[in-house]
Amino acid sequence: MNTKFIAFCAVSLDGFLARENGKLDWLEASADKESTEDYGYQKFLRAMDCIVMGRNTFEKVASFAQWPYVDKRVIVLSKKMQQIPSAFEDKISLFSGKVEELVVDLQSRGYKHIYIDGGKTIQSFIRAGVMDELIITQIPILINKGLPLFAEFSHDIKLKLTRSQSYPSGFVQSRYDIEHQSRYYDGE
Repeated sequence: MNTKFIAFCAVSLDGFLARENGKLDWLEASADKESTEDYGYQKFLRAMDCIVMGRNTFEKVASFAQWPYVDKRVIVLSKKMQQIPSAFEDKISLFSGKVEELVVDLQSRGYKHIYIDGGKTIQSFIRAGVMDELIITQIPILINKGLPLFAEFSHDIKLKLTRSQSYPSGFVQSRYDIEHQSRYYDGE
């Protein structure tokens, strides 16, 4: 099964996804209000079969005026959330097991492109050795403290830059393939 696990995220130049309290005010303030540029996000999203995110990311997305993942299967990873909020019963499913178990399940269901969202979730997929690609848009701002995209890993993780593009806004988007030592979660 050829399933790809891909992260698409924005970070401050010093590597943070959000402030320590989860706020994205720095990202919103950096956006060009007159531009319609979405940095390839809608095209990316249309290509995804499924979205996997953590509880904190879900809570942030759930606060948006509109649910952005219409017609997409969304899985929320959480050990704390015991039931789905009633407004989202037809929009998400919960998973509390190991990433490796979820990977096998998603592969067995035939999903080809899976969007991994949220710092801890991205980190857990990298740790499990199943993340394939990172699409990271760097925002030209230093926020000094916050929720990091990357945490400590037990070993080096080699990346290969496949594309980099700068935008008039000053944003720089880079795409990296993760070079795997071995691909061991293939449903066996």
